[in-house]
Amino acid sequence: MSFLIPLSDLDYGAEEAAAVRRVLEGKWLSMGPETGAFEQEFATAVGVPHACAVSSGTAALHLAFLALGLGPGDEVIQPAVNFVASANMTRAVGATPVFGEIAGLDAPTLDPAEIERLITPHTKAVVVMHYGGYFCRIVEIQELCRKHHLALIEDACHAVGATCPLTSGSVAAGALGDIGCFSFFSNKNLVTGEGGMVTTNRDDLVEKVRKLRSHGMSTLTWDRHRGHAATYDVLAHGYNYRIDDLRSALGREQLKKLERNNQRRRELTTRYWQKLQLLETRGWVLPFRKVAALDSAACHLLPVVALDGETRWRCADALKSAGIQTSLHYPFIPGFTAFACKESRGGLDKSIAFCQRIITLPLYPTMTMTQVETVSDALIAAAC
Repeated sequence: MSFLIPLSDLDYGAEEAAAVRRVLEGKWLSMGPETGAFEQEFATAVGVPHACAVSSGTAALHLAFLALGLGPGDEVIQPAVNFVASANMTRAVGATPVFGEIAGLDAPTLDPAEIERLITPHTKAVVVMHYGGYFCRIVEIQELCRKHHLALIEDACHAVGATCPLTSGSVAAGALGDIGCFSFFSNKNLVTGEGGMVTTNRDDLVEKVRKLRSHGMSTLTWDRHRGHAATYDVLAHGYNYRIDDLRSALGREQLKKLERNNQRRRELTTRYWQKLQLLETRGWVLPFRKVAALDSAACHLLPVVALDGETRWRCADALKSAGIQTSLHYPFIPGFTAFACKESRGGLDKSIAFCQRIITLPLYPTMTMTQVETVSDALIAAAC
């Protein structure tokens, strides 16, 4: 089905086309010089010494867990409201995902008090997710992790370009934990189709990530192509999680547009919130409207929380009939067959309610204010 107003859309133009041509004309398509440049530019943007480009956000999470040495017998506290990749990769390394409660319907990120409740002698790490491009209560969670000697993993897949205002100055998403993970999937704020990035301040972690990204080999194909090495050793049991230079070239152009596009997302979000305040008076929730610092957010998603599940589906169907695409971010992870609540220790009522009632509205940088008003008016009409 073709929608009059899609859920997301690309800001691609002549710059991206020229970047692809540059790679094609250079005749080196796999991971090479464009990837190296992308990593350097991304690290500078985030304010970390190390960035390692990979094939997806899921690969970034997997490599982060491996680099931190997580494995069988370890527990990893993480949100029940998230894409399933984090939970899947926890299982992939043999560790156990332990799902924590969100702070509230208006702030669907991990509640620090819930993290403390869930810590056991087996807990080794915490995964925080900056839902929708808005920071979790990261300072409190940092303190908890330091207190209990836990690794802190930032799932920053929604939050590229977001900054957290601290007393010492603003710090970017991906620079606040031991290791950060980004996704460049087609609906993200920085788009390469598939692709991701691992960021860290720690030399030991980036060394492990780089090694595991490419089969555990001691040298890369690009190194051997340039005559910097004649052969290679395999130093660890690794993976093919390499990104290619075509996607890295696209990422470099998208990175140049990121702050401009995030600012546009903030403007569109402000207009949505102005239009949809009527729904708040009728019991709906506009997440982050009253609790977030909008000027530092990435505004990846525009979520609204309906009165109940029936209202959610009725309104989503009405918007679909009007040619407006919506989604839901996300289904409740412990409700999936593969997880079946085995890792739940109770206290997830707010997460369940959020997942049952959430509607994600269209939001993308090329969207017009008129389109925002069209979506808002259609939702208000369906809800009321």
